Amino acid sequence: MNPPYRLALLDLDGTLTDSAPGILSSVRHAYATLDIEPPTDEALRLFVGPPLAETFALHGVPAGRVPEAVAAYRDVYAAGRMMENSLYPGILEALAAVRAAGVRLAVATSKPEVYAHRITAHFGIDPLVEGVYGATLDGTRGSKADVIAHALAATSPADAPPRAEIVMVGDREHDVLGAAAHGIGCLGVSWGYAVPGELEEVGALRVVTTPAELTRVLRGE
Repeated sequence: MNPPYRLALLDLDGTLTDSAPGILSSVRHAYATLDIEPPTDEALRLFVGPPLAETFALHGVPAGRVPEAVAAYRDVYAAGRMMENSLYPGILEALAAVRAAGVRLAVATSKPEVYAHRITAHFGIDPLVEGVYGATLDGTRGSKADVIAHALAATSPADAPPRAEIVMVGDREHDVLGAAAHGIGCLGVSWGYAVPGELEEVGALRVVTTPAELTRVLRGE
C-alpha cells in the first residue's frame, strides 16, 4: 500500500522530545528576573510549543516587558537548559520506519531554528529528516503558520507534493491551525502538552496515542 502522505512536517517540543523540564525552568527564571508572580504549574505547561512571546503576554507579562522576559528566558535556555530534554520512547524508530516507507520528513517548530538544530543534532534526529525549520530570534518568523511556510518553501519546491499529500504532526492547537492556514491537515499526538480535547476542537485529522500508531497512519496501514 502506498503511504497517503509524501511529506510529513514534524513538530519538535511535545511531539519528538519531552522538552518541558528545560523550558519550564527557563520560564520560571524569566518571571523571577522580572519580579512577576509566575502562573500556576498547570498554566506553565502551556508554554511548551507555542511562540514564547505570545505565551508570556497571555500569562501576566505586560506587553512592554515581553522582550525582557524572552531575553531572560533565552539567557539560561541557550546556556544549557535546552538539554534538560529527552526523546519520547519509540520516536526514532517511528521516524526511521516512516522514512523507509518513502515518506519525506522535516521538522517544523516554533522554537528558534538555531536552538532546534542543536537539539535535533544532539538526539540523532538529523539523519532521519530533510531539514529542520524554526522561528527566527528576531521575531520576523514567529507563528507556526510562518514556520510551515518556511519549511514548505525549503523542501524541494520544484517537486513539492500536493497539499493533500502533506501532513503536519504536532501536539498543540497551533500546529493544527498553522497547518490549516496552508490547506494542510494535522495529525495530533496525545503524548505532548495539549489539554484534553484541545486538538479535536480545532480540527485535527485524528489523534494518535503512540509512536507505533503514528507510524501505521503515516505509512497508510
